[in-house]
Amino acid sequence: MEKQNPGYLSHQQLVEVVRLVPLISIDLVIENTKGEILVGMRENEPARGYWFVPGGRILKDERISEAFERIMKNELGLEVPYSQAEFIGVFEHLYPTNFTKQDGFGTHYVVLSHRIKLNNTPKINSDDQHGDMKWLSKDKILEDEKVHPNTKAYFEKS
Repeated sequence: MEKQNPGYLSHQQLVEVVRLVPLISIDLVIENTKGEILVGMRENEPARGYWFVPGGRILKDERISEAFERIMKNELGLEVPYSQAEFIGVFEHLYPTNFTKQDGFGTHYVVLSHRIKLNNTPKINSDDQHGDMKWLSKDKILEDEKVHPNTKAYFEKS
């Protein structure tokens, strides 16, 4: 039997959840002192091959603040308290694909987006989800066709 960490789903459980229900996640709009935003080149579905802001799922029984701090630390190596985040809003991300690349179902995220303004420009190492990480200006994000539309949405004027 597969050993599970509290709050984490087995591969098969996650497949079923993605197939049947929306995922709740946090996106991190991280801004450095130059006003540039951190993006990573997605290595996995959905949104593979696009620049995207970092983020991740909220786990069962995990508070939003705990998820925020876990994602900041695990994905970026940064220890930033949730109290330093500014809530941007709720966004929906609908994708025709899923992390398994199986046909027949896509991925639906309900995203709680947060902005974090750093007082420096730390070196960020890529994780297993991103082939590269870089800092882009907001103008570059809006004009670059390799930046995913769901990331661009955080900077478009309504």
